[in-house]
Amino acid sequence: MKRSLLLTLGLALVGGLAVLMLVSLFYTPYEPNAMKIAHRLEAPSAAHWLGTDNFGRDVLSRVMVGTQTAFLVGAASVAIGAAGGLAVGTIAGYAGRWADELLMRATDALLAFPGILLALLLVSVFKPSLSQTVLAIGILFVPSFARVIRSGVLQQREAEYVRAVRGFGAGHMNLLFVQILPNIASSIVTTAALSFSTAILIEAALSYLGLGVQPPDPSWGRMLNESQTYLAKAPWFTLAPGLLITATVLGFNLLSDGIRDALDKRV
Repeated sequence: MKRSLLLTLGLALVGGLAVLMLVSLFYTPYEPNAMKIAHRLEAPSAAHWLGTDNFGRDVLSRVMVGTQTAFLVGAASVAIGAAGGLAVGTIAGYAGRWADELLMRATDALLAFPGILLALLLVSVFKPSLSQTVLAIGILFVPSFARVIRSGVLQQREAEYVRAVRGFGAGHMNLLFVQILPNIASSIVTTAALSFSTAILIEAALSYLGLGVQPPDPSWGRMLNESQTYLAKAPWFTLAPGLLITATVLGFNLLSDGIRDALDKRV
């Protein structure tokens, strides 16, 4: 943190959002889904710090609970993408030859589709839900993790320390998981942090289009969809989820750059 301002800023933003998410698990000023039509589209006040939405629901309570959705989608989809990418990348990079060619061509096929279109395709096949959104985004991340891990394994598998350990009779599992993967951990962690912000953006886009989190559950993207009609009359309804999406994506992007700089052994 002393060496990297980016890491400090990223941790501050992400840490603040994480605290907001943890608080929302136990406390919100109001019930997030409680409708009070008589108080619809009220401006920010002492009673409702961020105003109310078109159904009279407290905007602050809903954006607080929306952090749970964002972090859940980010963490779960990155875990799926990392697990799939780890399997594909290690086999392709370590085995080489036909396995490498076959697996890399399959990942190239996935990369040929624009990310949001592929996510739309995967989600639209089944009934839109949070679980389907997580699965679709996770599958979308497999190629990026696979290529990063494959590249690292290819660079490390013929390194002198790997040859030395192999000469002492170490098995393939030891070479991969004890020797090689720890030495490419910085690339994997950086990719995970960057993918986290991408997952939040994709989830917001899918929810905005009605293919992600379904009402009445709070989602920042869904809130943007509901607020667009009232942009001139109730701008606070749009600003709250929009600013949180921006802060979250910025925080994880800064965190990704900071982690890369901090773990880069050449610096």
